[in-house]
This record gives sequence, C-alpha cells and structure tokens, in this order.
Amino acid sequence: MTGLTYRRQLQYHILPLFKGRMVEEITTADIQTFFNQMGNDVTKATKNKARSVLNMIFNQALDDGFITKSPLDSRSLRIKGKASTATVPYSVTKMQYLISHIDSISGDRDRAYIALAALHPLRPEEVLGLQWQDIDFNAHTIHIQRAVTHPSRNLGMVGEPKTEASKRTITLVPQVEKYLLPTLPHHFVRGGEKPLSYIQVRRMCARIQKEINFPEPIQPRRFRTTVLTDIYDVTKDIKSAQAAAGHTTAAMTLKYYVKGRETSQDTASPIARAYGIDN
Repeated sequence: MTGLTYRRQLQYHILPLFKGRMVEEITTADIQTFFNQMGNDVTKATKNKARSVLNMIFNQALDDGFITKSPLDSRSLRIKGKASTATVPYSVTKMQYLISHIDSISGDRDRAYIALAALHPLRPEEVLGLQWQDIDFNAHTIHIQRAVTHPSRNLGMVGEPKTEASKRTITLVPQVEKYLLPTLPHHFVRGGEKPLSYIQVRRMCARIQKEINFPEPIQPRRFRTTVLTDIYDVTKDIKSAQAAAGHTTAAMTLKYYVKGRETSQDTASPIARAYGIDN
C-alpha cells in the first residue's frame, strides 16, 4: 500500500511538473511552486506524502553526488494544506440495525461481504483480498495475507497488505459464519476468480444500502474505524485493538481509529478505590 501511494504521487503530481528536468536543476523555488500548484483543497497529509517521495529522490541524488544539498531542506519552504477529515464511526444503533438486516440482503456474496467487513477490523482492501482458503472455520480465524487495491479506479490489483504487521490472524465472529458459503479455496470471497473492480464495489455498497434501507451511505472505510472503536470501548485493551488492526504501534490505533463512544468518563471513582477512600 505504501508503494501504491508513492506511485500515485509520482504519476499524478511529481512527474507532470518535473518530467524531463535534471535533478540538479530543481531549486527550492521549484519545489515551492510544486506544492502551491497542488492547490489549497489538497490536504497537508497528501502533500506530505509527496514530500516523502521527493525526499527519497533528492536523498538518493545526494548519495550519488549529483547535488550537494536538497532543495527540500530550505527553511523558506512552506507547505500548506487543509486538515484531513477524520473518519467518523457509525453509531452502535446503526451497526445493530445493519447486522440485524443481513438476512434482507439478496445476494450470497453481498451478505458474505457485510458479515466480514462490518464485524471485523479489516481495511477495505483486506476484505476484498480475502480468499476462502484464508478463513479457518474450525479455528474461527481469518488470515490476512493479501490486499486488493484500485490504483486506476478500475480493475482490482492483488498485492501485499499495507505493512508487515498487517499480515495477521484475527478471530472470526462465529455468529456470522452462516453467511459465508465457501467455493474454491483460491476464489475471492467477494468476487470469485477475480477480485471486484472499483465500480463493482461502489455498486455493491449502493445496492446493499438500498436493499436494507440503511439511513447512510455504506462506506467500507468506516467499518474498520467503527469496529476498532467498539473493540476498545468494550475491552479497554489498546494492545488487543492494535493487534486486531495490524498496526505497529498502539499510538497509531489511538490517534486514527479509536474514537471513543463515551462523552465523559469517571476517572475519580477508580482512583478513590485504588487509594481506599471509596466508602
């Protein structure tokens, strides 16, 4: 996934502006123009991804002796962009509604998709990458070994999960196993011989929303945030949430995925109990 992000930055942002130019010709002013031309509507996070790619390019040029200083090291460089929009989890009530209406979904594969996506802390690309051989019904586990992405917003591309930590085994919710009807081991759970295309995923989500009369759009990326939020809300165990998410650090899980349901938390009672003054 990181490699895919880098390719997108090169293809859509960096190469259109710098193609044909020698690396030693590029100045800090050129870099500033590059980020300015990306526009104010682009998030700062996206611009920082582009900066990471440029840093790799110029650091390699430094190592090879083509330049003596990177134009990105200048203190005059200013990178501005709008803040990223946080992914909002679905409410517990809406998740309960969704799960209780799985039987109303007409297609076997659509039901299997919701059973996996809405009840497990999987990235959308990990759900699409699941094959029947990855699900162990005896052990009630799911093995995440591949991911399906859509770099051209068209056909699905099978690749590795986002990080090494993303290759993990999580627990399968036994109550939804009845919606999982295996075919051939190497077939994709949602797609068959080939993974779904970008358009097919969009149509599937719209179809499911309409069939169960769900009050909001079905957005696969929100399921992961929702499930991780509720895993932590119930267990208060960030290490378990981190392992389920496939993150290398608990800080990543807390910062981006665990939103918390409680509007206020009683921190007085626990400390009073600990210090023996709760009577």
